[in-house]
Amino acid sequence: MSSILTGAPVSPGRAAGVVVTMPAPVPEPPVVALDASGVSGADDAVSRLGAATSAVRDRLEAQAAQATGTAADVLAVTAAMAADPTLAVDAERRVRQAAATPERAVWDAANALAAQLEQLGPPLSERARDVRDVRDRIVAELTGVRPPGVPSPGHPFVLVADDLAPADTATLDPEAVVAVVTSGGGPTSHTAILARALGIPAVVAVRGAEDLADGETVVVDGAAGTVLRDPSDAEAEAARHAVRVERPFDGRGRTADGHRVELLANVADPGAAQAAVAAHAEGVGLFRTEFCFLGRDVEPTVEEQVAAYRGVLAAFGGRKVVVRTLDAGADKPLPFVTEDDEPNPALGVRGLRTAVRHPEVLDRQLQAIAAAAEAESADVWVMAPMVTTADEARSFAAACEARGLGRSGAMIEVPAAALRSRWVFEHATFGSIGTNDLTQYAMAADRMLGDLATLSTSWQPAVLELVRATCQGAHAYGRPVGVCGEAAADAVLAPVLVGLGVTSLSMTPRAIADVAAVLAEVTFARCRELARVALEQPDADAARSAARRELADVLEPLGL
Repeated sequence: MSSILTGAPVSPGRAAGVVVTMPAPVPEPPVVALDASGVSGADDAVSRLGAATSAVRDRLEAQAAQATGTAADVLAVTAAMAADPTLAVDAERRVRQAAATPERAVWDAANALAAQLEQLGPPLSERARDVRDVRDRIVAELTGVRPPGVPSPGHPFVLVADDLAPADTATLDPEAVVAVVTSGGGPTSHTAILARALGIPAVVAVRGAEDLADGETVVVDGAAGTVLRDPSDAEAEAARHAVRVERPFDGRGRTADGHRVELLANVADPGAAQAAVAAHAEGVGLFRTEFCFLGRDVEPTVEEQVAAYRGVLAAFGGRKVVVRTLDAGADKPLPFVTEDDEPNPALGVRGLRTAVRHPEVLDRQLQAIAAAAEAESADVWVMAPMVTTADEARSFAAACEARGLGRSGAMIEVPAAALRSRWVFEHATFGSIGTNDLTQYAMAADRMLGDLATLSTSWQPAVLELVRATCQGAHAYGRPVGVCGEAAADAVLAPVLVGLGVTSLSMTPRAIADVAAVLAEVTFARCRELARVALEQPDADAARSAARRELADVLEPLGL
């Protein structure tokens, strides 16, 4: 008899397939004295440990070099974790002082590091999963067992897991994995973000997902957030033939009555920029510049940065490209701008705050952005991450002006900036709302925890209120406000955001056509009514359900 499991919808689409669960994790190494393990001494054990760590790091770096966009970022961060001296030094210490085998030493060292990260809270606590993923890969290399990873059964399947390590999610093959179901994670977890970028239907934080067994058939609805067990033949066949519609988009976002809404793309490197061009994005609403900083012990030169930035700007000649300055700190530590002993990096020196101690790094980046803008024809805007106060916005605007960059903006990711946006926009010429961090800070909820999935969504009325407050403050100075968080890729939430006053939406390129199709069917007045309805709801589930009911006449014909 059919039954339905429910979770958080994170990547739209319907699919049917046979369940394949993630394999059992790499087994914990036994506690064996080094001299009884067959390893000839501590020096040999340390050498083996270093070789295994290097092999894992090199493999991840090679995968990152072949990937693009968010996947490349995720793999680069995981590779950097494999090279983290904190882990290596502790593992070596355990070999030499406790006579631990290399596999036991790295297991215990990684567990200790992961526990420390979990105590720090989000977003740094999210790196604990990366540490354990790296641990398992190194132990597998040392012991000769199969490393962790997505299974390859030789046929299309629905992948079911507790959650996926970022490195595993980044290497998913959409031709093989028809849908993803997890019992953990949240709407803004790496699993959710990358599944959406790959166009794979996904539902996370599914109650009862742990009961799904290999070989059973399910139907996954990534828009409704449901998993249908034991579907009828007709239901399974209908889902298998629910081919994702490739919608046309003419490159100009607007509502049914002509109200303009810029539809932009989030990109992280030149490869992702090409995907955005292919999707007819109107421009770039978030150019993440971290790709030329991550995995380095020293700051890239101005010349290196100019070359990297030009690769993206060249793809958007004559069109807007919003460049975000370095977003280091918290889950993206960089040795030349961040400290490694902050008690709570999630609430510490991150984003624009790194410029307080290292203003020269920001100045050199602005110099590089200005040079790249001068060499290309793109319309370059620059924004700073983690702007919290009006004074920070003023200082950043002055730094941009000193380098000849006239369009300086602020990312609104902190509730304080949203509530005091009128004063922020006295200096910032535009704003971009990062809904992932804004939600996390507003709801005090770690986005990786499945138990908090209902909190970790931009459908929360409290978050929508902060979006409205931001837009009202910007309106006082006639400043445009965009959304560049994952909320912008939600075709149902998009008209709500427009109704709240948002003027542009920036998202993964795959989502642009769906968002454009929904907006083209509703008037601006209807968007404002949808926003009113969502704000009146008591919680996120009620807000999402109310909006879907109001938009049923639009969503059903579009298959959304």
